[in-house]
Amino acid sequence: MGKQIRKQKKSSIIAGGFFRFVLYVCVVVAVIYIGKSAYDFGYDIFYQQPMSSQEEGRDITVVVKQGDSVYQIGRTLEKKGLIEDPKVFVVQEMLSNYKGKLQSGTYILNTSMTADEMMEILAKINLKGQPDQTDAEGNTQEGSSQIKDDSQAASQPLEEGGEEQ
Repeated sequence: MGKQIRKQKKSSIIAGGFFRFVLYVCVVVAVIYIGKSAYDFGYDIFYQQPMSSQEEGRDITVVVKQGDSVYQIGRTLEKKGLIEDPKVFVVQEMLSNYKGKLQSGTYILNTSMTADEMMEILAKINLKGQPDQTDAEGNTQEGSSQIKDDSQAASQPLEEGGEEQ
């Protein structure tokens, strides 16, 4: 009887040691996975890469609705193929000079732009090449796309001195 009890204790010690070893391996694997994920997330935040090169970039029209959160804007940009991860975009916006400055409107963004360049346009800091924007009060905020103005100037007749009116 004593032999049998010692044998059971010995097998439970071995089984307990095995399960403890498996637990340690699982903890190590989890720590490595979490560390790698955190590194990748941080890398994506601080090393901004456009979705395509300058030569392969294509213009995409994006509409940001009034009241959209930064995450919703990020989701829209992700669906249009402009960014990879909306969560990374949210953190980039929080750490940028454009925190809380993104505005609603219609924008033309390019797949060769970094997130920071897109935020500059979405904050209406750089409106170069953007369509004219009309706010809720009906006021038009002109971008730097002067197609209408250039065509109007070209259609006006020149005076005899060669200067425009």
